[in-house]
Amino acid sequence: MSVQFIEKNGHKQYAVVPVDLYETLLEKAEMLDDIKAYDEAIKRDEECIPADVVYRLLDENKVRVWREYRGLTQSELAKQSGLAQATIAQIEGGKRTGSIAVLKKIAEALRLDLDDLA
Repeated sequence: MSVQFIEKNGHKQYAVVPVDLYETLLEKAEMLDDIKAYDEAIKRDEECIPADVVYRLLDENKVRVWREYRGLTQSELAKQSGLAQATIAQIEGGKRTGSIAVLKKIAEALRLDLDDLA
């Protein structure tokens, strides 16, 4: 490994390294940051959402994505939220937006914050 040190008053102040080594070190530092963030999330008991679900949430109906991720049918979600299955179907199909009260019931049934559906 080729490293050049720049000193000031007899103490190393800077290290000059080849670009490929710098990029490797940068990648490893970013990986360590990711591992630290993951470990902290686990300690806080945060739910880890798979990437494919996150990507679906960007483009698809959030109620449908979360319902399917939780493994529920429309009927099961309707029963747990106290709503009609038709209401769930209309929200998922984009025919209804759902009031805050309705979305809150759905969020509670899906074990989410209301913000996750809004």
